[in-house]
Order: sequence, then structure tokens, then C-alpha cells
Amino acid sequence: MNQDTSPQALREAIRRGDFTGNTSGYSAGFVQCNLTILPADWASDFLRFCQANPKPCPLVGMSTSPGDTALPPLGSIDIRTDVPSYRVFRDGEFTEEVNDITALWRDDLVVFALGCSFSFEEALLADGLDVRNVSEGVNVPMYRTNIECTPAGPFKGNMVVSMRPFKAADAIRAVQICTRFPSVHGAPIHLGDPGLIGIEDINQPDYGDPVTLADDELPVFWACGVTPQVALEAAKPPFAITHSPGHMLVTDLRNSQLAVL
Repeated sequence: MNQDTSPQALREAIRRGDFTGNTSGYSAGFVQCNLTILPADWASDFLRFCQANPKPCPLVGMSTSPGDTALPPLGSIDIRTDVPSYRVFRDGEFTEEVNDITALWRDDLVVFALGCSFSFEEALLADGLDVRNVSEGVNVPMYRTNIECTPAGPFKGNMVVSMRPFKAADAIRAVQICTRFPSVHGAPIHLGDPGLIGIEDINQPDYGDPVTLADDELPVFWACGVTPQVALEAAKPPFAITHSPGHMLVTDLRNSQLAVL
């Protein structure tokens, strides 16, 4: 498996259990998605939460009806097996991590696929920028912040962000590039002092792995699709499933299809 592996081949390897790692840098050119799965009677409120918070929760696709395990516009997908790692929540509490949710599947579940920052990393790399989590071969660092999301029904909470360090000129270029990709979080929401958005220790991410931050670099923060996991903690639905941070649904949709020219 590498950056040239097709999305279908990568999903088939995931389905067989041959690939369980984070998906950053794989299947270059194709949209990767965060995942939230909820019972149908919670789905309308979560949809409104996504619509009210498009930066952290940009909706790329969703089930056509409860119980559907396929997402036809995004590829030949079985949502029960085609994500490398899933998180299971019960009453808002994270209870377990699994590589297959077939045994947990229910006929009332609705799938939401949300845009992921891994998709715009390709555009940053193509411009010659060093995407640190890719060059260091680790999962991107993610942090809880003090930035409040707009509530919708029981769903509320503070935004989660992902961070990539850049020198000042490269940070400006990253803003310019990512502005073209609003469906995968768009431009950064903060540059510089992490304390201003409630991050106490940049070397201790809440999710993912720390990366090297040089003295002449700025931490650059993007809204992150792990934010729904914080909203699940607040809403406390009886049952929910998400992707594990960094372990995305890789689709057949091309990043270029989401770009705003």
C-alpha cells in the first residue's frame, strides 16, 4: 500500500484486515472522509449540527435511507468493513475500538461522511510544502479547543483542530491553497499561539501524534472532523460509531471535484 494505491484496492485491503493503519498519504488524489453513524431518530439533529458548523463538519455524503451500508456516490463501499478502525460510543462514552462493525450493525443506522483534511494535504505537497505528519510518517496531531460550535438539538461542544507547522511564508501559501477546498475544512482557523484557542501544550495532542515544530515555524490549525466525537459526548446518544482519528474512509471521489477554482 502506498500513495499510488487506488481507493478500491485500499478499501479491499482494509476489508480483508490487511491494512489497519492511518490513511494519511494513501490514495493520492482522492477524497478521504471522517465518519459518524447514528440511529435514525438522532440523524436530523446531527445533520443540522453539520449544517451549522461547516468548517469542522463539511458534509460530503450520507445514507439514502436508514440501514444502508453503501454510499454509491462515493464508491463501491461497505461502511461496515471499509474503514481501518472504528470507535464505538454508548451513551456518549467511548467504549471500544474495532476494525469491523458488521456484528454491531443495525437497520436503523444512518451514515454521515464528512470531509477530511487529509484531502487538502495533497495540494499542499504538490506546491512543495512540507506536511510534517506525512514527512515524519505519523498521524496528524489533533487538539480540543475553547472554540464553541453552534449547537443543534442535543449536539454541542468545542471544536477539535488539526495542526501542521509551517514557516510564515509557507503558512500564507497554505491558507491560499486550502481556501479552494471548503468541502474538506477549507482555510485554517488559527495561526500562532495555541494558548489563544485553549491548547495548553502543543507537544501533547489529544488525538494523533506530536510532530516536530521548529523555532522558526508557526503552528497552523484547521477545523477537524473529530469534532463530532466531542458533540457525541455532549449529546449522549445511546449508540454511535465513528472512525478512529486518522483512520478514514477513502472514497472514489477526486479531490479536484471538491476544489473551488
